[in-house]
Amino acid sequence: MSKEQRIGSHTVTWLTVHIVWVTKYRYKVLTGDIQIRCRELVKQICDAEDVRILKGVVSKDHVHIHIEYRPSLAISDLVKRLKDRTSRRLQEEYPELSKRYWGRHFWAIGYGAWSTGNITDEMVNEYLEHHRKPGNIDTDNIILE
Repeated sequence: MSKEQRIGSHTVTWLTVHIVWVTKYRYKVLTGDIQIRCRELVKQICDAEDVRILKGVVSKDHVHIHIEYRPSLAISDLVKRLKDRTSRRLQEEYPELSKRYWGRHFWAIGYGAWSTGNITDEMVNEYLEHHRKPGNIDTDNIILE
């Protein structure tokens, strides 16, 4: 897993998130060739969206991915694209899925997303407290609480 930061003209970022979404009714349909194809599609979509997959798992009834992404990308937009494109392609390529999901909805509504990173909330708070200490040269700092 590379921790290479993204460097823009005026930004330096390392934004990571863990995303999970499930099949409709939690049907265990992501097996065999369908599972492999789902994995390929997720990788293709992430490549197209300039998203780095740090780690990921396609289970029988859900997908987990840990990604690093550009700051201009909304996670909700990425998940929408992932779910829309994989649903459409999997149902086109595997007719047995279209029979099971007659409403053309392959994934359940919603998803879970949790930010991740290399520092904790406690570390950020300690850093901010350091700037409030009397030994610090700049005494005009104000902490928002």
